[in-house]
Amino acid sequence: MLENFVESQILEFKREYSDGIQKTVIAFANTEGGKLIVGVDDNGAAIGLDNPYDDMLRISNSLRDTIKPDVMMFVSMIIDELDKKPIIVIEVERGTASPYYLGSKGIRPSGVFVRQGAATVSASESAILRMISETSGNRYEVTAASIQKLSFNEVFSHFVKKNLPFENIQQRTLGLVDNDGIYTNLGYLLSDQSTRSIKLAVFQGSSKRIFRYRREFEGSLLKQLEDVYLLIDKYNATAAYVQGLYRQDIRDYPEEAIREVLLNAIVHREYSLSASTLISLFDDRIEFLTAGSLMKGVTLSDIMLGLSSLRNPNLANIFYRLELIEAYGTGMQKIMEEYGDYDFKPHIELSDNAFKITLPNINYYSTFAEEKNDVKINGVKLTIQEQKIVELFEKETYITRRYVEEVYGFSQTTALRILSGLVKRDIVEKSGNTRNLKYSLSKKE
Repeated sequence: MLENFVESQILEFKREYSDGIQKTVIAFANTEGGKLIVGVDDNGAAIGLDNPYDDMLRISNSLRDTIKPDVMMFVSMIIDELDKKPIIVIEVERGTASPYYLGSKGIRPSGVFVRQGAATVSASESAILRMISETSGNRYEVTAASIQKLSFNEVFSHFVKKNLPFENIQQRTLGLVDNDGIYTNLGYLLSDQSTRSIKLAVFQGSSKRIFRYRREFEGSLLKQLEDVYLLIDKYNATAAYVQGLYRQDIRDYPEEAIREVLLNAIVHREYSLSASTLISLFDDRIEFLTAGSLMKGVTLSDIMLGLSSLRNPNLANIFYRLELIEAYGTGMQKIMEEYGDYDFKPHIELSDNAFKITLPNINYYSTFAEEKNDVKINGVKLTIQEQKIVELFEKETYITRRYVEEVYGFSQTTALRILSGLVKRDIVEKSGNTRNLKYSLSKKE
């Protein structure tokens, strides 16, 4: 009895034959497969079909004629009975040649469908590109470029500096040109004509309300790498601290961390997505937002352990030959090691289509800088770290330790230490139990 079942990501009911069946089959084939039952209402109650054999033939012909590529090897249909009423059960397996689409609409959102909960919805452009990348075996960097009038002055100069040849045979071996003499997308990305860009913005304070400077970088990825690094270096200030007889100079951001994050953003970016890499500089941090999340089957824990899964292996190989990267899989570990002496660490965020890493400003958060702060509350002098936590209450009634960690990249120990210090001095008060501890501004005078 289907009355005990509800429609879900892998189950859908149809009262009768309709064109919507094609979209549902496409969605099942593009997602995780599923079962479609015709002759049943939305509640799972049997309605029955007057001519089930004719309906099954119509459905079969419709799926074969309208869906591209051929999905029928992943579809099975039988006539069954429910409450002694004839129904058609269509079982769809996940296809191996996605995206499946309506031939009349083409490979675009109006023709490609996926399952989202119990609904069949149009796939986004990024989801379609991801399906193509995962199933076709044709990486973006090896497919033919849409622009063929390319020059390589920047690449040539880099190869000359390393005493490496860059003739036609090397261009073919490296993957800039395919076997037919056609420039690939890798060639396009490294060419002087590349429009895949990096956008850099400098903001005043810790929010995006006020721009101080902005610039967009295009052209060869190698030129973008150099130009962006030099600009970030310009804003990477140095603070001097005197301890005893000795002076210590500390830059806002470790140069090696900047270098590794920038290289990762360029080498591992998903270039089939046209979105620019975004670099945002604030007083307290730098954010690098890159198109393309982790490769399928790879987790953040894998990356932190040093697992290397290359989205653009040919591009990585060129950077390796030019000695811009030393070994695969070590970049993230190097970034974390640069912050090894500090309680605050780089923070990583992931989505289906993006990778974001935030580097905290050492001189902004470091205990070295605490002596430079003169902010007081009720006569109590606050450190810079304490001041930043108090600022959170301008928008939030209460906060949690985890929230402080996420906003400022503090470690659990650091966040707890600062919050505990504020509580002891009656600036902040806590409520709730140990597992659900909340902090709010103290109401004491």
